[in-house]
Amino acid sequence: MSTQDGRAQAPKRATITDVARVAGVSRGAVSKVIRDAYGVSPAMRARVEEAIERLAYRPRTAARALRGSGFTIGLALPVFGNDFFSQIVLGVNETLAGTGYRFILAPDTSESSSSHTLDALADREVDGIIAVSPMVSTDWLENLARYVPVVVIGRHDMPAGYDTVNGDDAAGARLVMNHLLEQGHRRIVHLTGDYVQVAARPADPHSIRSVVFREMMLSAGLVPRQVTTAADPAAIVACVRDLLAGDEPPTAIFAAHDFLAIHALRVVATSEPRVAIAGYDGVDIASHPMISLTTVDQRGVEIGRTAATLLLERIKGRTTPARHVSTPELLIRRSTAPDGATG
Repeated sequence: MSTQDGRAQAPKRATITDVARVAGVSRGAVSKVIRDAYGVSPAMRARVEEAIERLAYRPRTAARALRGSGFTIGLALPVFGNDFFSQIVLGVNETLAGTGYRFILAPDTSESSSSHTLDALADREVDGIIAVSPMVSTDWLENLARYVPVVVIGRHDMPAGYDTVNGDDAAGARLVMNHLLEQGHRRIVHLTGDYVQVAARPADPHSIRSVVFREMMLSAGLVPRQVTTAADPAAIVACVRDLLAGDEPPTAIFAAHDFLAIHALRVVATSEPRVAIAGYDGVDIASHPMISLTTVDQRGVEIGRTAATLLLERIKGRTTPARHVSTPELLIRRSTAPDGATG
C-alpha cells in the first residue's frame, strides 16, 4: 500500500471491530473467543477464528487502543467477610482519586465463579482489571491479559502478560512461627480455610503459609497439625471448640487470616489453660484493645495502591510484567502474650 506521493504506508492493523464485522458477530463474542470464555458455540468459534486468521488480527494488551476509554476499572473480590479486602479497596480508591477513573466492584459468589466474574468485567469493556486471589489458572489469566490489562493480587505467579502484587507470605509465616516457637509452644495448630490445596495451588498465599508452617514444625521436631474450616463464623467457632475439646488441645493457633483468628478468639477467651492466637493480614479491628490480636501486617492499603498504580501503567501501554512483593511486619499483642498482658 502506498500514499499519493508514492511513499510506502504501513497496512492498517485489524481491530476487534473488523473481526466482528467479518465474522458476523458482536465484539463481545469476539472477546469471548479470544479469551476462551464460557458460552461460545463451536460454530461461532469457527467463524471468529477464521476471521482472525484472514485479517491477521492480534489482540492488543492495551484495550483502550481498540476503543474509546470508558475510564472504568473492574475490581474482582472474593465475597467472604475479610476486612483485608476493605483495605485493598481503600488503597485502590485513593490511587484512582483525581485520575478520572472509577472502579466497579465485582464479588465472586463461589470459587467456581472467578472466571465468570472476570469474563463479565471484560465483556463490559473495562479499561483494566484488578483481580484479588482469582481461582483460575495462570494460562487463563494470560489469555485474558491479551485483551485487557490485568493486575493480580494474592498469587505468587510468574506471569508474562500481567502484573502481580503480594505480601511476602513465606517471610510472614516465619515471623509468626518463630514468635510462637520462641514462646515455648509445641502443640501449634494451623487453622486455615477449606480452599487450601497446596499441591494444586502452590502460588496461593495460604498454600505458602501452610508449607512454611509444616516445614518449621518438622524442623523443630514437632508434629505439624493443620485444620481446615469454612469461612463462616459459626463453622469457625465449632471447629475451634472441637480442637479445645480434643485429647491434645493446642497451646497455640496460627490462623491463616485475621477473620479466622478473631472468631477463634471468641472461643479461647474463656478457655483454660490459655491458648495463644496469632492471625495474618493486619486488619484494623485487630488493634482494638478488647481484641488485641497478634497478627502479620500485610499493609493492605499499600497493596491496593500499588495494584492500581501498576494497572494505570498497563493502561498507558507498559507491556513488561511487574511483580511487587511487600515486606510484612509482625505486630505482637495480647493474644499471644504468655500472661495475657499487652505485648
